[in-house]
Amino acid sequence: METGLVKTTSLTAAPAALPRPRGTVRAIGLFSSVTSRQADVPARSGGNAPAGAGSGASGNNAAVSHLAGAIPSASTGSLQAPAPFHDMDRGSRHAEYLLVIYPGGEMEEKLLGEQKQFSDDYSVTVRNKPHITVAAFQAGEVMEETLIRWIERICIHYHSFDLTLNNYSGFPPHTIYLRVQDLQPFRYLKEQLLSVDEFIRSSGCPPANLISRPFLSIAGGLTEQVYDRAMPDYSRRTFHDTFHVRELVLLKRTHAFDPCKTVNIFRLRAE
Repeated sequence: METGLVKTTSLTAAPAALPRPRGTVRAIGLFSSVTSRQADVPARSGGNAPAGAGSGASGNNAAVSHLAGAIPSASTGSLQAPAPFHDMDRGSRHAEYLLVIYPGGEMEEKLLGEQKQFSDDYSVTVRNKPHITVAAFQAGEVMEETLIRWIERICIHYHSFDLTLNNYSGFPPHTIYLRVQDLQPFRYLKEQLLSVDEFIRSSGCPPANLISRPFLSIAGGLTEQVYDRAMPDYSRRTFHDTFHVRELVLLKRTHAFDPCKTVNIFRLRAE
């Protein structure tokens, strides 16, 4: 096995396409997660935020996958239909990938508590594992080892860093999230991952979604009624906590109803 590869493991992610009962949050899982910036609709900021922090929709960064529905164009910010899943039937040679940050440890427990509180307050079920998306892309599985090597080279030269989550905001009418306070590490990662994007494009796959304005979803896939009830409350709440990012995790699936699998863990350079 090549250096940097880890044994593939399975994560639970409910199929996003399954029907859901009224009042239940669609399972965000990881691939059906969210849009990073919704075009044409400003995000509503949470309480007590510093001026200029997390102000809303830039339209420049789409999150995650075709399962998120229409996503903003990286160049214009206008809504567009997402790229098709490129014949990702079972046994195909293509896969969908996510590069994510997991908070882990005490922070993960705290975030799971925030999700449970939302579920209790608004009688919905929130089932996504807390994570922050760095990049999302489709690629041929034959490209996987090369992609891992390239991402590994980026990560071994990039120092681990502190990440602060600061107050709530929302993507009307479906998602309430925590803002990431310092965007600079993600802008650097986006710049470095452009070479990966070029490789993906040159192989005939859709452009990668590289995230420079990240967030952490607390509740997504909400009905408009639940969102409109919850957002005024969360705009008055405060949240401020920091954790240290030591690694990025690459996930994949080859079918829309498959669970997510861990392909590789990329350790960042120790400070």
